[in-house]
Amino acid sequence: MYYSIESPREKTIKIRRSIFTCRCVPADSVRAAKSFISSVSKKNRTASHNCWAYVLGDTGDLFHCSDAGEPSGTAGKPMLHTLQSQNLTWIAAVVTRVYGGVKLGVRGLIDAYGESVQAAVDMAPLTPLVSLASYEVELAYDFNDAFLNRVKPLLYRIADTTYTRTICHRIEVETIHSNRFESLLSDYQARGRLVYQCLSDDGQTTRLDAWIDD
Repeated sequence: MYYSIESPREKTIKIRRSIFTCRCVPADSVRAAKSFISSVSKKNRTASHNCWAYVLGDTGDLFHCSDAGEPSGTAGKPMLHTLQSQNLTWIAAVVTRVYGGVKLGVRGLIDAYGESVQAAVDMAPLTPLVSLASYEVELAYDFNDAFLNRVKPLLYRIADTTYTRTICHRIEVETIHSNRFESLLSDYQARGRLVYQCLSDDGQTTRLDAWIDD
């Protein structure tokens, strides 16, 4: 399971006189991540360093980081490691450091930048992400209750329902359940109980934040 954040977070910690401020935001593209990093860096251009990391992609397979002038491997990598260790994706983080006059050393910097990101991550619960497949299912009124009771354990949510001479549901299912769900739909369709079509072959990722129960 992968996670993200719903809204920006900002947390400041002090370590041996240096002040570390981590700002994290949801980012849906490399362009969005870089725009955020640039904005924070410009606003804090007088700070000692503005180090950054981002992780993107449904499974966090796109990532990058920068030490921004700190010794190699002491800032960007520990920031990135902290994000990845939480299975976070679609997120960008910048840690702004104001030097306090006391050198932290390599180990101290690695710990400080990692702790700064962790402090921001810990401010609120993370939002799970889930990969979904979408289906349109049309069926008769007298079969609706039986159908929903049968497939409820496999559903993520019923995204939309229209009522005309028949009932038409737009149903979203986690991709890990999609084969089983399609098998049930195919069986019901073969028996003339419903008609269905798959609206998405590739799972789309969305926040797992609500259950809609018809």
